[in-house]
Parts: sequence; structure tokens; C-alpha cells
Amino acid sequence: MVNDEQIRISPRAAKDIQENSETLEGMTPPEAPSSAQADKEREDEKEAEKQQYNEYVKQVTPTKNLWWQMCKAFLVGGLFCVIGQFILNTAQSLGLDKETAGSWTSLLLILLSVILTGFSLYQCIAAWGGAGALVPITGFANSVASPAIEYKTEGQVFGIGVKIFTIAGPVILYGVFTSWLLGFFYWLGIVLGIV
Repeated sequence: MVNDEQIRISPRAAKDIQENSETLEGMTPPEAPSSAQADKEREDEKEAEKQQYNEYVKQVTPTKNLWWQMCKAFLVGGLFCVIGQFILNTAQSLGLDKETAGSWTSLLLILLSVILTGFSLYQCIAAWGGAGALVPITGFANSVASPAIEYKTEGQVFGIGVKIFTIAGPVILYGVFTSWLLGFFYWLGIVLGIV
């Protein structure tokens, strides 16, 4: 058994150690890279990682034909407009005046949009037709109905009541506020005799 203090080295190993120690004595230790050099290397590594990531994103991002997307949007938006015009013409042919026929057209387009949203068909139409499905009245009805349908499992108050205007709420709020503000300035113009 050999104690820690008694380490036996063969004569050949001792000679190798002595030669190596003499060689090492004349050498200067390698310089540690300066902090500026280390920072530059880290920045280069980060830049390389960014470049790899950007290349990966380009590979996995689906490419879309802009002209085909615009054609689909035109077709879907045009279809909603044709349906609206058909309802308007039908209502007028039944003897309703233009204003009442327009109200019925709006109501029926909203109803159609909510029904399509309820059966999850509006989302499919919007996915295919893109911006064409955002024709103001049907798109707005969809934005009100979607959260209500999505959160109905959380109850009438905390589900539907809280979430129904998540998307459409800001539009309604600022629309009401702007109409109030314009009405106030119109009234002020009448009082001052400007209008």
C-alpha cells in the first residue's frame, strides 16, 4: 500500500517530467483573449444565430400568391355585397321604402353572419377569403358573435357577458364617443349661429 506522501515515479517518467518542465520554463503562458475580443466573438455568434433563425423562418413560412389572395378577397366580399343587394332589391319589390329596405338588409346580413359564425362556417370563409370576409357589417357581427360563442361555457355573466365585446368593444366605444363629440360641436355651431 502506498501512502499519499510516497509516490513512486519511474526513472523514465521523472526524466520526461524534467524535460517538459525545462521546456515550459522558457514558454510564456497563452494570453487570455481581451474582453473586447470576447465581446466581438459573442456578437458574431449572436449574429450567426440570428441569421440561422431568419433562414429557418423563411423555410417554414408559407408563401402566398398576393394576386390570388386579392382575387379570393374580392370574390368573398363581392358575394356578401351581392347577397345584400339581393335582399335590398327583394325588400323594395315587396313595397318597402328604401330606408326600411336598407334596415332589413342590415338586419338580415347580421343574422346571416351570426348564423354562419355559430356553425363555424364564417371562420372557414374568412380563412379562405381573407379580408373579403371583413365587409363591415358581416365582419363586425362575426367579431361580436365569435367571443360570445367561444366563452359560453364560462357562463352567462363571466363568459358571454364579459367577453362578447372583447373585439368589438373598442369600436363601439370610440364610435359612440366620436358621434357624441361631433353632435356636441354641431349643437355648439347651431347655438353660435355658425351652422
